[in-house]
Amino acid sequence: MTEGKKINRIDSIFKEYADDKFDYLKMISEMSNDKIIRDLTESGLRGRGGAGFPTGDKWKYAAAEPGDEKYVICNADEGEPGTFKDKEILMKVPHKVLTGMTACAKVTGAKKGYIYLRWEYKFMRNDLQKFTDEFNRVLKDMNIDFEIGIVTGAGAYVCGEESALFDSMEGMRGEPRNKPPFPTASGFMNKPTVINNVETFAASTMILLFGGKSYAKLGTDFSHGSKLFCVSGDTDKPGIYELELGMTLHEFVEKFGDGDTKAVSVGGVSGALVPRKKFKDTVIGWEGVPTGGAMILFNSTRSIYHILHNYLEFFEEESCGQCTPCRIGCQQLRKGIEEIKKGEMDPSYLDTLSNLSKVMNVTAKCGLGQSVMNPFTSAVTNFKEELLY
Repeated sequence: MTEGKKINRIDSIFKEYADDKFDYLKMISEMSNDKIIRDLTESGLRGRGGAGFPTGDKWKYAAAEPGDEKYVICNADEGEPGTFKDKEILMKVPHKVLTGMTACAKVTGAKKGYIYLRWEYKFMRNDLQKFTDEFNRVLKDMNIDFEIGIVTGAGAYVCGEESALFDSMEGMRGEPRNKPPFPTASGFMNKPTVINNVETFAASTMILLFGGKSYAKLGTDFSHGSKLFCVSGDTDKPGIYELELGMTLHEFVEKFGDGDTKAVSVGGVSGALVPRKKFKDTVIGWEGVPTGGAMILFNSTRSIYHILHNYLEFFEEESCGQCTPCRIGCQQLRKGIEEIKKGEMDPSYLDTLSNLSKVMNVTAKCGLGQSVMNPFTSAVTNFKEELLY
């Protein structure tokens, strides 16, 4: 983090900058499509769910697709352990999310949008539905040909993957699809679809409010803007914080650690376990370790073996079972570290398991199986003794 930048609880996404929550909608209704795309492109905004695809490009590609039937989907299947920001956004500033969806619909020509709400958030469904109904009435009064509905998931982690989410919405078992085609060409109902997560749509509204160039001044040349971070674990300051991208993990731990942080899980279960010795050299951003928002701190009282074992149990349970690398690989990784810990397998078997995780990374069908390598490899590389003894 460069000198002069402060680590504060900015909460700019949560802060209101208009007298009325529908002023944002009026603002985007008066903007040209070219202006919307230009601002998003200049901002450098990447998808805030973790995949990081440039938002402006995604909207532009969908807009260029032929056809009258297109969709805008808000992915609110916030299933990554350690992540809880999207829930707060939908509870406190849902109008910014819906406004971002409307801006996307304006650009792409979509007439229908959906919020895919994870099953565990069903407690907020009624309030969100009431506001969405009100928002739809305002859209109609403004002669904007766009309507937003809500679909509730069934509690499957894999449905956070965009194509599995489409299957779920279409009434099928949620399983990742082969790509290409990509969603912007063939997504929900095999029609051109833009799918972004909750934070991305809310950030889009803020970018259109302040301008893309202003947003791009935050962060670094590689990682523009700010990001919501969900801080949990061994910390005295748990919560949701909006920080500029590009800070080092050392700076992050100095602010949020408990003085004895030995590792940080950057990106939740799907991310890397970064050890203390690498804090100063690790940048939080696309030039270092990207994250969907989960930042879990672990101090010296925690066993990396138990942490990794817990992660592998999670992956094994949540695998949809469609592809062999993930279905069998998650199981074998979990069994393998158990056998090594018990002394039933030689310590060298850990290298075999590491190679297995790398094979999963390039052969698994979706991000679930592909991302298992991140925590596994980082744990083996940085905490090998804890896994052996």
